[in-house]
Formats: sequence, structure tokens, C-alpha cells
Amino acid sequence: MAAYLLAEAKVTDPVVYETYKQLAQAAIAKHGGRYCARGGRSEVLEGGWSKPGRLVIVEFDSLEQVKKFYHSPEYQEAKTSRKDAAEMNILVVEGLPT
Repeated sequence: MAAYLLAEAKVTDPVVYETYKQLAQAAIAKHGGRYCARGGRSEVLEGGWSKPGRLVIVEFDSLEQVKKFYHSPEYQEAKTSRKDAAEMNILVVEGLPT
């Protein structure tokens, strides 16, 4: 079943973050991920959510595929590149059976 990676980023250095974005995009593509949302407008409609600086949602074929992507050498390089460029919260959630 599909799984969705959700990443919330507070970008502190937009120039350095561009390198992270390029590396992460290549790693996502290599592991079969498909962007559903990538930093578009967001708005809190209800509750105590804090409006994220940047929200990204990526669909993968399975939870296992997300973990392969996340722990891959390609993504670890991307992660290292953003060290001083953004604070991130990342989670994964399984989708519904099809």
C-alpha cells in the first residue's frame, strides 16, 4: 500500500537549501517517490497547527520504500547538505489499501 512522507521545513539559509532540494529530488526519483505537494501555499483551517514554513508531501509505493529512500546514501548526502540550512520534521504515514 502507498505511503506518504511529510516534511515540514523551516528554511534558515535559502541558498544552501537549494543544494539540498536538488540532491533530495534526485534521491526521491531514484527510489520511486512522486511529489504530491512541494512548498505550495498552506493555510490552517482548524485547530492549533502552526503554519509550516515549507511543507512537502511525497508518495511512495510502500512504507518499506520510504525507509529505503530515507536511509539511502543519496538521501544521507542530501541530509548532510542541509545541516545549516533548515530545521526539519519528517514523518511517514501509510495510505489506505487499494
